[in-house]
Amino acid sequence: MQKGTLQIHSENILPIIKKWLYSDRDIFARELISNACDAIQKVKILRDQNEIQAKDDEFRIDVTIDKDKHTLKFSDNGIGMDAEEVKKYIAQIAFSGAEEFLSKYKSKDEGEQIIGHFGLGFYSAYMVADKVEIDTLSFKSDAEPVQWICDGTSDYEMDKGTRKTRGTDIILYIGKDHEECLDTSYIKKILQHYCSFLPYPIFLDSQPINEHEPLWVKPSSECTKDDYLNFYRYLYPFEEDPLFWVHLNVDYPFRLKGILYFPKVKKDFDLNKSSVSLYCNRVFVSDNCKDIIPNYLSILKGIIDSPDIPLNVSRSYLQMDKTVRQLSGHISKKVTDSLSALYKTEHDRFIKAWEDCSIIVKLGILEDNKFYERAKDFLIWQNTKREWTSIQEYLEKNREKTKDKIYYTLDDKHGGHFLDIYLQKGIEILVASHPIDQFLIQFLEGKLAPVKFQRIDAEVHEDIVDKSREKTILDAEGKTEAVKLADFISAKLDNDNIVVEAKSLATETLPGIILMDENQRRMRDYMMRLDPNEKEKQSAFMPKRTFVVNTNNPLVEAIHKLDKSNPELAKDLTLEVYELALLSQREMEPQMLNEFIARSNRILESLLNK
Repeated sequence: MQKGTLQIHSENILPIIKKWLYSDRDIFARELISNACDAIQKVKILRDQNEIQAKDDEFRIDVTIDKDKHTLKFSDNGIGMDAEEVKKYIAQIAFSGAEEFLSKYKSKDEGEQIIGHFGLGFYSAYMVADKVEIDTLSFKSDAEPVQWICDGTSDYEMDKGTRKTRGTDIILYIGKDHEECLDTSYIKKILQHYCSFLPYPIFLDSQPINEHEPLWVKPSSECTKDDYLNFYRYLYPFEEDPLFWVHLNVDYPFRLKGILYFPKVKKDFDLNKSSVSLYCNRVFVSDNCKDIIPNYLSILKGIIDSPDIPLNVSRSYLQMDKTVRQLSGHISKKVTDSLSALYKTEHDRFIKAWEDCSIIVKLGILEDNKFYERAKDFLIWQNTKREWTSIQEYLEKNREKTKDKIYYTLDDKHGGHFLDIYLQKGIEILVASHPIDQFLIQFLEGKLAPVKFQRIDAEVHEDIVDKSREKTILDAEGKTEAVKLADFISAKLDNDNIVVEAKSLATETLPGIILMDENQRRMRDYMMRLDPNEKEKQSAFMPKRTFVVNTNNPLVEAIHKLDKSNPELAKDLTLEVYELALLSQREMEPQMLNEFIARSNRILESLLNK
């Protein structure tokens, strides 16, 4: 058996910390301020145990720039340290592992961080400083001030310090490559970025840094509407006011606080970018919460603060584990709970916000089955009368007419007389105008079977047929007038991809309509989304169109009669009626437009000459 002693060469550690541990050198300010806050917090704990006298209004942290001396000083009136504590907490670097581990880590990319918390924050100062000096005085009554100086090597000096009051001064002698750290505006920007919500007053050259209260630490019962709006305006000064917000406050199974805002949706929003900032004990960590916020909620803005979120050693990146996944699920639940409460208690406000938040809800339903189960009751649709309804309400109101079908249109502004027939017959039509609605419809059909969604131009509903005027009398050839009219129109169109039917529609004003099977259209639209330019591939899935001509329309009847005296004009008018139907139902292909216009002009000229 062999025994030995693990060895770590201290001269290798500081260069690693300085060069590879922290991905952003500005973090040094965050780390030193955080340490100062911890020192003050310890004083408060000791005060509560009657071991020290201190008042809340005396606590403060000062950052001072001295350009002449080339120094940046961080001062606090916290607990301070004696000589033994300086040796323990400063002169000994608590770092797990052996020389092989350090060598392995040194070869890693900046993005790959050591897992764990090693208490190395103080040493981040060497990213910008050639030398660091500590002058500290412990709260202990018999303590003497201690001075510690190190130039970033493994050697340091300790002597008696000069500080007269409890607390610690950390003086950074800024290196020539980092002289921007002596610029007031530069340091102010860093402090405001990382330290705006820390609990003790921070001053830069006597100017306050953190004057805004972190609203998320207060109970929601103590926050007013103005509080939430003012906090949002502070966080996002150039944004419109949010629609509403969710206040998070969890103690079990993890600690989590925060406020999430629903902003007004912009057309160029990016689902791959999170606008929620991550904090740990009020210290800024990251402006990217993608791993905590589900993708469908990435449009939200606000702040999440949790001491239980696993961070890497530099507190710069989130590390995925079970806690993070639980947080994601909990945030999703809180969002749906808030939306559900808003829908039930402030219905008008919910409706007003729906245009912006509907995309979030619909994406959540498509991505997360649990989200769907919680959100299905407030998933609402607008009908052509500008009334809002849920799917369940639609089915209950219309079951006698529509049975298990839900009728919809993509665009109620261009439905024309065809849409009017449905409305006159009292059939409710939902508007599914957003591109995501087509995916949502297919998803809901899987959940609500045997319920099916059907676009109004997929078939002729029996209620829009006037059976009393159907032309069913047979002639000598065994054909009805309706069949003969269909044959006539089919011959004039002379197109194998068009099936012509003649029906007695419940209106005289509509010459004809284009029908396309619901499933076939969905396949066609799906292929077009895959590659709009691949016409050849799409043609294989292009279904035959059905052109339903109205036997009760005077124009159709006139064209039929005109054929005896002017068959060419009758043909042009037949094509015109067909393509007008295409145009009104937004099915006309762009390359058809020139011929349509030319024919329209030809028809007008012919009619004028006649």
